[in-house]
Amino acid sequence: MFQRCFSTTRTTLSHIGSSPVFLSSEVKTSSIDLLIPKVIPKGAQKITFDRLFTIEGPKGEISLPIPEFISFNKNETTIDLNISQPKNKIQKSLWGTYRALINNAVVGVTEGHSSTLRFVGTGYRCMLEEINGQKWVKMKVGRCNLEGLPIPKGITCSTPSQTLLVLEGADKQKLNLFAASLRNMRPPEPYKGKGVYLNGETIKLKAKKVK
Repeated sequence: MFQRCFSTTRTTLSHIGSSPVFLSSEVKTSSIDLLIPKVIPKGAQKITFDRLFTIEGPKGEISLPIPEFISFNKNETTIDLNISQPKNKIQKSLWGTYRALINNAVVGVTEGHSSTLRFVGTGYRCMLEEINGQKWVKMKVGRCNLEGLPIPKGITCSTPSQTLLVLEGADKQKLNLFAASLRNMRPPEPYKGKGVYLNGETIKLKAKKVK
C-alpha cells in the first residue's frame, strides 16, 4: 500500500499538485495521526508517513497514508495540497501523485470507477460463482479447467453477456489491479487475437512465420 503511493518519479507532476481537488457536498474527509509512523527509504532519503487521510462518500470510503511533508488547506468545496520543500525532487513528484490519488478517491466515493474485460476466442467466456460465501470471477479461456480469482472487498462484478465482464468500485488502484490480474491470466495473443482484453485495448495481429 505504501510503496504504490510513490511509484512515479516525474518532477513534471509538480504543477498538478498545485491544482485544487474539488469536493461535492456528499464528500466527508478526516485525518488521524498514525500511532507508529511508517518510514520507507527512497534513494538516499527517507519518507515518513505520519497520518491516515480518509475520504468518505455515498459509494464507500478510501484511506491513504500521507507523507509528513504534505499539508492540506481545506474548505467546503476544495482541498489544496502543499509541500514543505518545493525544490525537493521527491516532494515535487509526490505532490502531483498525491493530488491524483486524492482526486481519484473523491471521484471513486461519489461516482465510482469501472473497468471492462472482453473475452475473445472460441468458447471463451466468464461467469460469477459463490464458493463458501466468497464470490469469484470464473473464466473459460482455452484451457481444460475454469480459472479465476476471488472478488476483492469493495469491488462489484456483473456479466452483461458471457463474453463481457464489468468491474466497479470506489478504489481505482484496487480496481485496476484486479482487472489487470484477470487479464494476465490469458492476455491477448498476437496471432489469432484470442485472449482477455482490458477496456478499449486493441492489438496488432502478426502474420505466422512460414518455415
